[in-house]
Amino acid sequence: MSDLDLLVVGAGPTGLAIGAEARQANLQFLIADRGAVTQALLDFPTNMTFFTTRDLLEIAGMPFSVPDDKPNRQQALVYYRGVATRYDLPFALHEEMLSARADGAGFVVSSRGDDGRERLRRTRAVALATGYFGQARRLGVPGEDLPWVRGRYLEPYGHFGEHVVVVGGGNSAAEVALELWRNGSRVTLVHRGAAVKPTVKYWVKPDIENRLAAGQIDSRMESRVVAFADHQVELETPRGRESLTADCVYVLIGYTPDAELLRRFGVHVDPVTLIPDHDPSTCESNTPGVYVAGTLQSGRDTGKIFIENSRDHGGRIVQHLLGRLRRPLETVR
Repeated sequence: MSDLDLLVVGAGPTGLAIGAEARQANLQFLIADRGAVTQALLDFPTNMTFFTTRDLLEIAGMPFSVPDDKPNRQQALVYYRGVATRYDLPFALHEEMLSARADGAGFVVSSRGDDGRERLRRTRAVALATGYFGQARRLGVPGEDLPWVRGRYLEPYGHFGEHVVVVGGGNSAAEVALELWRNGSRVTLVHRGAAVKPTVKYWVKPDIENRLAAGQIDSRMESRVVAFADHQVELETPRGRESLTADCVYVLIGYTPDAELLRRFGVHVDPVTLIPDHDPSTCESNTPGVYVAGTLQSGRDTGKIFIENSRDHGGRIVQHLLGRLRRPLETVR
């Protein structure tokens, strides 16, 4: 069982930034993730372009040197892997965190890899930086687990000539509906609101609104899905019940943070907002030695914290941890 100063849970941009700070502080650390490095980016649509400019996506003092003002997914994947290489970050990938228990001046953390083996690691501190993209929100209706009902979208080409229903009214739903339509799909957008959300990207919003107004993309506004069955999407609309025949459905209504993971590490989580109990100045939670970083701090309000306003979390965590390592850690409560 290895001894660590810091175990970082989450290999996204925030986790990588924490790792870079830990490397510069000469800490013994490890970055663990239930997926690959920047798994969330791998799950983003293949042709996605970031809303954020390249300079605000930079971490660890490493320039994001691409010609485009707003990088795309491929450029971001290359950049963040460059950060991992530059700082020689150590990873334990494809491991699910199972539990953590107090152990003197730190914790013993249990995980399970894809091979089914359970692993134990002793660490003085833990930084939770899993983001929110790991868990797609669900409608909670019958048939949602059918194989043709999907919560993640990558690219349009397999849907040429098909009727695709997109559920949602935010950025993801609008962009996916447009890309599917432009690549030969017949698209119906289903949204519980009267119009797409005002927060849709400023260059996407008029595009989707014009396509809807022209009837090029069909819509069912002020409508909600009540069930899926036999390639039928059952809707409750202002005109009553309606059934749409579809080849595929994408439910794109957002994501939620993994509150259960936080609780397994002793972090108190507000049951309504899912905001974890933490000190914003140090990122330390109610459990001494357990830190919460990145978008995970914002709970359900996932549009509040992004890469650009959480890049300094790594520095806050490592500086606070260095202060703790100079004296015995308090007994974990």
